[in-house]
Formats: sequence, C-alpha cells, structure tokens
Amino acid sequence: MSNAMIADPGFDYANAPMPPHDMVAEQAVLGAMMLSADAIGEVTEVIDVGDFYRPAHAAIYQAILALYGKGDPTDALVVSAELERRGELQRIGTANYLHTLMATVPTASNAAHYAQIVAKKATLRRVGEAGTRIQQLGYAGVQGADEIAAILDQAQAALDTVVDDRSTNSGYTLFAEMRAARLSALDDVQAGRVEPGLPTGFLDLDSITGGWKPGQLIVVAGRPGLGKSTLAVDMARTASVKHGKTSVIFSLEMSEAELWDRIVSAEGKVRIRDMKTPHTLQPSDYDRIADALDRIESGGPLIIDDTPTTTVAQIRAKARRIKARHGLDLIVVDYLQLMTSGARAENRQVEVSEFSRQLKILAKELEVPVIALSQLNRGPEQRQDKRPMLSDLRESGALEQDADVVILVHRPEVYEDDSPRAGEADLILAKHRGGPTATVTVAQQLHYSRFADLALPQS
Repeated sequence: MSNAMIADPGFDYANAPMPPHDMVAEQAVLGAMMLSADAIGEVTEVIDVGDFYRPAHAAIYQAILALYGKGDPTDALVVSAELERRGELQRIGTANYLHTLMATVPTASNAAHYAQIVAKKATLRRVGEAGTRIQQLGYAGVQGADEIAAILDQAQAALDTVVDDRSTNSGYTLFAEMRAARLSALDDVQAGRVEPGLPTGFLDLDSITGGWKPGQLIVVAGRPGLGKSTLAVDMARTASVKHGKTSVIFSLEMSEAELWDRIVSAEGKVRIRDMKTPHTLQPSDYDRIADALDRIESGGPLIIDDTPTTTVAQIRAKARRIKARHGLDLIVVDYLQLMTSGARAENRQVEVSEFSRQLKILAKELEVPVIALSQLNRGPEQRQDKRPMLSDLRESGALEQDADVVILVHRPEVYEDDSPRAGEADLILAKHRGGPTATVTVAQQLHYSRFADLALPQS
C-alpha cells in the first residue's frame, strides 16, 4: 500500500481538526472492500461504521454493506449509484474518488490489517473524547455528595464505553449462529459439566435454584425483625469464607461494627448477645472468635460499606472499583426502602421501582448476582395464616417484574405461641424465573446471627 494519501476534493484538510486517525488506512479499507467481497467479511469482524474518522468514508462503508447484504456487486460503479440513490454522492466529492480508492490498493488480502489500524485510531479518539467528557464533568458545579457520586459514575462510564466499544460485539446474534454453541452447552448440562452458580449456603435452596447466576437480581423480602438481613449476610459470608469469592455488602441500616459482630458470631457460633454484654464471653468463646477470624480473613474478600445515604450511582461506582481491584462475585444491598435517588421524588413507589430496575441493569453490567433486600407491607399480619405473598412487597412497583428470584422470609413462631415449628424458618420462593417455585425450610439460629440447613446441628 502506498504511503501517500489520496487527494480528496471533498475534504477541507487545511482547517480540519486532527484527532488520532489514519486517512490512508481508511481509504485502503474501502478500496479493498470494493475489490473483494471476501474482504468485506474480514473488515466487518474488526470495525464498524463508527470507527471511520471522515464521515464520507462512513457513508461509503454503509453503502458497501447495504449492497453486500442484498447480494449485489460492490465495485465502484455500483457503490456510486447506491450513494447517489441515498443522496450522499456529493458528500464524497465525485464518483472518481471511488475508482481512485480501488486503484490505489495493490491487493485486497491485507484488508484486515488496514482495518486494525483504523480500529486502533478510533480507540484513541474515543479515549480523547472520554477525557474531554471527564474534564467537562470535573468543571461542573456540584452541590452535595450525591452529585459527586453521580459525576464519578459518569466519568467511569465514559471510560467503560471505550473498553466496551472495543470488546463487545454488535449486540445482536442470529439464531442460526447460536446452534453450535447452544448444542455444546446442552451436552455440558447433560454430562454434568456445567459450572454451578454461586452457592447460596443452603443445600435445598441450591438444589432448586442451582445457585446464584451472574446478572440475576434476587430480592429477599420480609417483615421487620424476621431475619432478611441475617439471611443475606449469610449468603455473602458463604460466598467469601466457604468459596473464596469476593462479596460486598452495602448496608444502609447496620454499621460496619454491627455487621462485623454478626459475621463473627455466625462463623464462630458465639452468641451475639454475649458479644454485646459485659463479662459474658468465656475463654472458649474467644478461641472460637479467633478461629472464625482466621477463616474469614483467609477466604475471599468480604467488603462492607455502611454509607448511610446511598444511591444506585454510588453503588455502581464503588462496585466497579471493587471489581477492578479485587474481582467481584456478589453484591448485597440492605435495603431498597432506605435508598435515595439524590433528588426529590413525587412518588416513592416509582422511586423504589426505579432502584430495582437500576440494580437489575447493574447485575447485568457487572455480570454478578445482586441480592436486594426489601420490606413487606402489613399484609401477612392481616391474614390468618400470616404467610407472606408476592403482592406483599412494599412499594413494589417493578420489583416483581425486575427480580429473577424473590425469596419471602417467614417464621411461624413469631405469630404463634408454642409453635410446633419453633426454631424453623421458611424461605418461600415466590418467584423463580426459569425454575420452580417452592418453600425451603431452614433452621433459624438467630442467637448466632445465622440460618442453617435443617440437617446441620443447631447447637
């Protein structure tokens, strides 16, 4: 390929800005595509229309793809006619420009190489554009911490866009193209080779759900005092301590110290009441605490954030940083009704529904399961059997729609004196997208700030 750029009568070189670009490579890509249909397939694997610096080149590229998609020839004459039909021929100067592009390229076999150059320059331009957006955000006037968090999230998103544009595909897949991959996945399922989801900490729950999967939004709901926070912390503790995964708990209700006590109590089987009452801990308790701390600290990172006023934007920004530094396998948010949007909302139900939608998007973006806790309304207390229902979700709005799994926590002994089910709790799978609904009974060991499988010792 010649190093000389082809003169373009339709482009004002003297006054054009000079972000990173390679005009010669762009021209070579288009020339190769008009020379060979095979080159078109190679080029589209590397770049898309947004990677061209000169808009006229993007127009030529689109015209070539339109002709190629219809099975028509893509030589200069046909491309010229297509551009004229689109009203874009004047944009490139003259039809002669297309013939010059073809004549200058010695061989179409190097099309992929030319395309790589175009892609690299496009990435550098996007970096510069992201830097400009970040600079503008930095000069913006802000009023409070919520706005700072939103700006940091937008700045991170600007950088993420650069990476995503170069690492993701077009965003769609033809059904026929999925055949081999899905049949292979089906074989893996039947042969038992599928990697299980993140264990929940409860064998019966795992057998029904297969564990938590990346991108899932799991809503754990219950009336106050029934143990929904304890259940969610159990799941985070299991993921980190038992399986070496990275978990983060965004607690809008409990402090770091309270969560530390609960996690140690649960892992060491030391009564939480004794940890808070003077002169009650025995030497054996301190031994169990020390052993528990060793297990916790040798497991995967278990991260606690007790910022009292937290928005989804803050959670997203912090979660991204955690994932970059430690990896990330599970997010717990305790709880939805305590979150804020950073703006005055006219309708609290709409606001909470928006939180659930944003958390679902976050789960998909970061490819981790997100466990979000939610309050139930007083519906269960007004019914005779007291069992919660999906419709009891407080300020639910879109919660039922967004969640992949909804678990309702129910403890019969709370509502019935001398209950024959004392010490038990029901985890009601009121919604399970892609699987059966069911009720899993577990042992409540709230004196240790934990739940456990019924088969395990409760002492």
